[in-house]
Amino acid sequence: MNEGRPGPRYKLAASIIQLLSAIRYLYGLPYRQLEGYTRILHRLVPDLPRGDYSGLRKRILRLSVDPYRSLRETNEPVSIAVDSTGISVHKAGGWIERRHGKKRRYVKLHFAVNTVTHEVVAMEISTDDMHDVKTLPGLVEGAGRNVRVARVLGDGAYDSGKVYGFLEGRGIEAVIKPRRNSRLGTRCPGRRLAVGRIREVGYEAWARLTGYGGRWAVETAYSSFKRLFGECSLARSFENIVRELVGKVALYNMLVNM
Repeated sequence: MNEGRPGPRYKLAASIIQLLSAIRYLYGLPYRQLEGYTRILHRLVPDLPRGDYSGLRKRILRLSVDPYRSLRETNEPVSIAVDSTGISVHKAGGWIERRHGKKRRYVKLHFAVNTVTHEVVAMEISTDDMHDVKTLPGLVEGAGRNVRVARVLGDGAYDSGKVYGFLEGRGIEAVIKPRRNSRLGTRCPGRRLAVGRIREVGYEAWARLTGYGGRWAVETAYSSFKRLFGECSLARSFENIVRELVGKVALYNMLVNM
């Protein structure tokens, strides 16, 4: 690891840094507490060097993480459920809003989840003003690199002619709940068919016929994700928040498949 590297030598192996990053994300440890954790490990295992605040931070942020490394391999067609959730920015809670009158800021985490295995097969991270419809093409294309996408299940936030057109152009079935104000006169044939069917048989029958209930897989994934890692980010800058969330998704997929 140190061969040919300019500057000071690394004392901690890359595998130890990966372990420390997992501990940081699972237990929400700031870097200073993580430094203390390495000191305790050094007492128990003297051959394991202690880490320092700046070194741990730099190396954890530089980790190259593949969030889909633990996915199960399959050639079968897969249904994915898509949705988004908010992740609060650290120390941007209600006090700032009350004190300074500023809007509480958060980032949006978009998931595409395999409805059978509950694995996250694609993810996007955006600011809180990004509409879900704009991120769907990236989610579907990202999921297509990991699994064969046959159907996409989404709630009313994805009820758009652009979404139907995008999915139809790729031969993917769209199972999207029409909004209450959706009209039968829409230009998109797929969307017009969905609106007509739900008005004809009602929501519950439509959900049974289309398998829309599988969309709850993404809600379950978000619930598990937030129980594991909490609802706020440890990082503050958007770039570091992205790195942190990618690492957390990698851990989530690994734990799902244990």
